[in-house]
Amino acid sequence: MKALSKKIVIIPTFNERENIEDILRAVFSLHQTFDVLVVDDNSPDGTADIVKSLQKEFPQNLHLLQRKEKNGLGTAYIAGFRWCLDHHFEYIFEMDADFSHNPNDLPKLFEACYQGADMSIGSRYKTGVNVVNWPMSRVMLSYFASAYVRWITGLQIHDTTAGFVCYRAHVLRHLDLDKIKFRGYAFQIEMKFTTAKHGFKIEEVPIIFTDRTKGESKISRGIIKEAVWGVLSMKMKSWFRKYEPYKK
Repeated sequence: MKALSKKIVIIPTFNERENIEDILRAVFSLHQTFDVLVVDDNSPDGTADIVKSLQKEFPQNLHLLQRKEKNGLGTAYIAGFRWCLDHHFEYIFEMDADFSHNPNDLPKLFEACYQGADMSIGSRYKTGVNVVNWPMSRVMLSYFASAYVRWITGLQIHDTTAGFVCYRAHVLRHLDLDKIKFRGYAFQIEMKFTTAKHGFKIEEVPIIFTDRTKGESKISRGIIKEAVWGVLSMKMKSWFRKYEPYKK
């Protein structure tokens, strides 16, 4: 299959029946054309069935990858990356299903990569704290988590945990995706860290992040623990790993 659009948005789902149709229609209503790949982890609430129904309406641009079980955000995205590369997409996006990432910002992330960035990040913290509907405790947790990651890793990125991202395909082809080990939200940190270590150009694009109003958050103590201790482990392992620079 040859990509009908050069741009594709990966949306991982688990029990997102309340959001999935609305988010898909929002993406497809944009003036620019974006394909969407929904990676569903066998949602018991029928999320995949809703996507299949909508494929009749959007047969060329809506794709579905069904997995047998819930196995972590990171593995869902890795599976999505491989699918998109196999189908020859050039600009590959990550976006949540719950409208915390505004689909209207997709063209801004695309423009940053089109103009020369290898990876663009929808950043909550580049121009202050741009978060809506979060309690102050969670804002502080997220903000200081990014500061902690910058301190440990040396990343020059304000929003190290952001999950609204655009990659040029050559980045994902160059990275050894088999070596990306984190499954939870620390996956986002590992991808940025590895991309930077290989010398790719990363640009942050300011966005306003709005907490979900439908469905349940997937954040857990285990995910937070993975991020805190995993970042230390990732940094130490990087001292013994060689990162080949990308050659155009």
